[in-house]
Amino acid sequence: MRNFTVPVLFFPLMLAALIACGSPASKTEAAPTSVGNGAQPGPTPPANSEPVTIAAVGDIMMGSPYPNDTRMPPNDGADLLKEFTPVLSAADIAFGNLEGPMTDSGTSAKCGSNTSRCFAFRMPTRYNEHLKAAGFDVMSVANNHAGDFGDKGRADTRAALDAVGIKHAGSDRGQFSSTIIEVKGKRVAFIGFAHNNIVPNVNDLAAARQYVLDAKKRADLVVVSFHGGAEGTGAQRVPDRTELFYGEARGNLRQFARTVIDAGADLVLGHGPHVMRGLEIYKDRLIAYSLGNFCTYGWFQLAAETALTMVLEVKLAPDGRFISGKIHSGRQDGRGGPVPDPTGEGLRVVRSLSELDFGNSAPKIADDGTISTR
Repeated sequence: MRNFTVPVLFFPLMLAALIACGSPASKTEAAPTSVGNGAQPGPTPPANSEPVTIAAVGDIMMGSPYPNDTRMPPNDGADLLKEFTPVLSAADIAFGNLEGPMTDSGTSAKCGSNTSRCFAFRMPTRYNEHLKAAGFDVMSVANNHAGDFGDKGRADTRAALDAVGIKHAGSDRGQFSSTIIEVKGKRVAFIGFAHNNIVPNVNDLAAARQYVLDAKKRADLVVVSFHGGAEGTGAQRVPDRTELFYGEARGNLRQFARTVIDAGADLVLGHGPHVMRGLEIYKDRLIAYSLGNFCTYGWFQLAAETALTMVLEVKLAPDGRFISGKIHSGRQDGRGGPVPDPTGEGLRVVRSLSELDFGNSAPKIADDGTISTR
């Protein structure tokens, strides 16, 4: 992530006028303050015409000490992300979905006394260092597990990510619904959606459109992240209807994705089904309907489709058009943690699903994972 470096000023009265004119800094430097839906200065013309590269992954849940420590990873999780750190660190922006809060205390009201059969997670706040070391720049925190430990869990998560300079989007419907990152002289907005009423909701298309329109006023590029759709191996296809899971409406995701692109979004990144889904190109913009599990340790049965994962690398033109991309195939074995998969099974699954669901709107995916337009 490229951030502002404020120049040394010799005339204090000029500070307010010049503070926004710094030069790009390295990806490892501290991030600027997250901004939400409040009033922000409009985007300035991009400083250069270089493309922006985004590396995106799906669900991340790096172990949980709740209700006990039997689902905690070895070496305190320090090695969980190392196999894909080179790919994530090389991108201008690395993105993931943080599936659950980062908080060090509390019991979940969601579970009551039935902790043995209740899916509630809380990662230690110190695991923020693992995300930073892997190269992550921005996390979605809009999902059905983000509130497992209530408002305190959400607040602790924001504080943990802020402490290491990782941006976050989708913690509520207001101030923390979006964030902006500066890279290569461009302002890139991220907005987080899910299927609950605490955060921007995938079922509310009118509100989704307005979130994007507002972000477009403040940024050069807009990335929409959503947590939606049914779950499991039977949910690999993308239906053209509202998906229900345990009676809960989890979005008509085709309609949602096209609505936000019509409003000005440049990239749509989906997660939530715990399996990978197909890719579509719509109006020269890429839609990834589900990035699947990425690093889900201890709690989930990882086998066949649910064990497959990937890093999706996307190159965007300065105007947001999809230029090219690449699928870096991986898998999770045993209790979890992603490793590269030289067999490329994941990319073949995504290629097949893309062609089945979207036909000529699907991108071309080569055997080496390269993604291009038809």
